Amino acid sequence: MKGVSSGQILVLIFLVSLVLTSGVRPATAARAVAAGTTTNTEFIRTSCKATTYPDLCYSSLSIHASAIGADPELLAHTALDVALESAQSTSAEMVKIAGRRNLTPREIGAMQDCVEEVGDSVAEIKRSLGEMKQMKGPDFGMKISDIQTWVSAALTDENTCTDGFAGKAMSGEVKTVVGEKIVKVAHMTSNALALVNSFAALHN
Repeated sequence: MKGVSSGQILVLIFLVSLVLTSGVRPATAARAVAAGTTTNTEFIRTSCKATTYPDLCYSSLSIHASAIGADPELLAHTALDVALESAQSTSAEMVKIAGRRNLTPREIGAMQDCVEEVGDSVAEIKRSLGEMKQMKGPDFGMKISDIQTWVSAALTDENTCTDGFAGKAMSGEVKTVVGEKIVKVAHMTSNALALVNSFAALHN
C-alpha cells in the first residue's frame, strides 16, 4: 500500500490476527499494540542515554521502534544502518562540493582528503554491518571487537575530514558547509558506536 510503512503493515496484520484468533475486540487489541509501541520507544529512549547525543539518537531510532522492539542487538544494528545512510549521503555531498570550480587550491586539497576519509568511513560501517549479521557462534567476542574497531575508525575518519580546514586561512562557505555535514554524520556514528558498546557489555 502506497504511503504505508512495513512496520504499520505488521501492526495491522497483528491486529487482524489477534481479533480473529482470540475474539479480542479491535479497540482492546489496538491499546495492546499502542502499549507495546510505548514500551519499545521507552527502551530506545533509555538506551540512548548511554550515547553522547541522546536527543539525536532517539529521534533517528524511535521511528524504527516497531522493528527494534526491545532488542539491544537490533538497536545497535539499526543505529549502524542509520549511520551508514548518513555517511553515504555525506560522501555524495563531499564529492559534489569537491567538484566545484570556484575552490581555492587549499580547498581542493582539503576536499580531496575529505572525500577519501568519508569514503573510508562508509566502507568501515558497511563492514561492521556485515559482521553484525553474523554474530551467532563461539567467536562473538572477536566479532564484536572487530565491529567496535571499525566503527571507531569510521568516526576517526569523519573527524579527520575537517582537519584540512583548520586555521584562519581556511574560512568561508565551503569550510562551514563541510563542517556542518561532517558534524552530523560524526554524531550519528558516535551514537552507533555507543550502542554497539552497550550491546557488547551485555555479553561480558
